[in-house]
Amino acid sequence: MGEKSKKGGCCGWILVLIVAGAAAAAIVVLVMKKLNGSSPGAAPVPGPPGSPVKKYEDALKTAMQFFDIQKSGKLANNKISWRGDSAVKDGSPAKLDLSKGMYDAGDHMKFNFPMAYTATVLSWAILEYGDQMKVVNQLEPAQDSLKWITDYLINCHPKDNVLYIQVGDPDADHKCWDRPEDMTESRPLIQINATVPGTEVAAETAAAMAAASLVFKSDSTYSSDLLKHAKQLFTFADKFRGSYSQNIPEVATYYNSTGYGDELLWAAGWLYHATGDQTYYDYATGKNADSFGNFGNPTWFSWDNKLAGTQVLLSRVSFFNSKENSDTLQEYRKTAEAVMCGLLPKSPTATSSRTDSGLIWVSEWNALQHPVASAFLAVVYSDYMLTSRTAKITCNGNAYTPSDLRKFATSQADYVLGDNPSKMSFLVGYGDKYPQYVHHRGASIPKDAKTGCKDGWKYLDSTKPNPNVATGALVGGPFLNETYIDSRNNSMQGEPTTYNSAVIVGLLSGLVTTSSVVQSFTGA
Repeated sequence: MGEKSKKGGCCGWILVLIVAGAAAAAIVVLVMKKLNGSSPGAAPVPGPPGSPVKKYEDALKTAMQFFDIQKSGKLANNKISWRGDSAVKDGSPAKLDLSKGMYDAGDHMKFNFPMAYTATVLSWAILEYGDQMKVVNQLEPAQDSLKWITDYLINCHPKDNVLYIQVGDPDADHKCWDRPEDMTESRPLIQINATVPGTEVAAETAAAMAAASLVFKSDSTYSSDLLKHAKQLFTFADKFRGSYSQNIPEVATYYNSTGYGDELLWAAGWLYHATGDQTYYDYATGKNADSFGNFGNPTWFSWDNKLAGTQVLLSRVSFFNSKENSDTLQEYRKTAEAVMCGLLPKSPTATSSRTDSGLIWVSEWNALQHPVASAFLAVVYSDYMLTSRTAKITCNGNAYTPSDLRKFATSQADYVLGDNPSKMSFLVGYGDKYPQYVHHRGASIPKDAKTGCKDGWKYLDSTKPNPNVATGALVGGPFLNETYIDSRNNSMQGEPTTYNSAVIVGLLSGLVTTSSVVQSFTGA
C-alpha cells in the first residue's frame, strides 16, 4: 500500500510537470508566431534557392535574349549575330547622348513611358529573385539589360524639370520597313517640362530609377546618381501635375495614359523602399492614397495602370515591417488580396476574363501582357506569404494558400510555353513550335540586305519565315477563342514588346526555383 501510494504520487507530479512544460512550450510558440507574424498551418519558410526547374530555366534563358535584340546605340559585347550599332546620333538635336535605351517593339521607336515601366519591373524581378536568376546564370544579363535602359533614362533628364520622353516620329517611323542599322529617317525628340508637364511618365521614370538604385547599390556612385534623379523626377511629377497624353496629344495614339495617380503612388512606394524616408510612405498612405488608391477595386497591372503592382509592393511593407501598420497600408494589402482572389480560378470572386483553357484574357491587342503580368504578381505575393509564414488569404469565406497562387502562376506560364490548344510556344525560340512570322523589322530582313526606308516592304509581305529568329520575343498572343494567326502583317497578335519581356522574365525568375524573398531590399 505504502509503496503503491508513493509511486502514484510520483506519477502525478510527473504528469503535472509534463502538462506545465507543454503549456510553457505552447506559450513560447504563440509568442514566436506573433513576433514572426506567422499563422497556424503556415508552410515552412523556403531556404536558399533549390535545384532549377529545367523548362523554366530554358525559358528564362530564352526570354532574356530579347533585351539584347532590342538594344539601341553602339553595342558592347553584342551577342546577336544579326544586330549591329544603330541610332548612335539619337539625342543630337538637344546635344544629348540618347543612343542607348531599347526599341519599343517591332519598330524603331523609343517610347519612354513603357520603357521606364520595363526598367521598373525588371528591377523588381531582380530584387525579388536575383538569387534565383544567379542559380541559372541570368542575373548578370538581367542587370546588363537594366543598365542599358537606366543609362539612357539618366541622359533623358538633363535638368530637374526637363525630361525627354520620346525619340523618333512614329508616323515617319511606321512608313518605313528597314533594319535599325540602316534607318535614315529623322529622329525628333519630345520633352516634358514645367510648362508642358507629363506626370505619369516622370513618375514612372522616378520609380524605375528608385528601383534600379537598389539593384545597383553595390556601385554606390551609380546607385546614388539614380536615386538623385528619382527624387528630382518625383518632385517634378508631383509639383507640375498634368497628363502627358493630354498635353502632347500625338503620343496618345500609341501609349495613351488613363491617369497619373497610380504612377505617383507607385513611385512613392519605390522611393520609400529605396530610401526608408517616411515622407514617401506618408505620401503613399495619406491624402494621395484617398485620391488615387481606388481601394477595394481590383485592376490589371500594365504599362498604363500600376495600381495592382503598387498594392502588392506596399503589401511587402505590411508583411515584413511591423513598425508600419496604418489603416491605409491594410487597405493596400486588402486590395492586393482582392486582386489575388480575382486571379484564382476556383475563388468565388474569380474573374470571368479567361479563355476556355484558363488563360487570363483581357484585350485583343497584346493579349499576353495581362496574364503574364498577373502571374508575376501572384508568384511574388505567394512568396511574401511563404516568407512571412502567412498561411492563407480569404476570398469571400474560402481560404487559399501560397501554393494555390503559385499553381495559378504556373498555369499561365505553362500556357505561354506551349500547354495550350495550339500546342505552340508564344515565346519565340522556346520549344519545337513557335511563331515564325514575328512582326519585327530586324528579324524579318536578312542581315546582308541593303534596304532603304521603302524597299524593305517586300520583306514584310514575304511568305518566307523570318530569316532571323527574334529569340526571347513574347508575341501578342491568342484571340479569346485561342487561335493564333502566324502572319507578319498581324501586328495585333504577332508583335512583341520590350515590356512584355520584363514581365515574362519576372514570372520565370519566380518559378525557376524556390527560395525565401528578402525582407528588406536595403538589407536593413
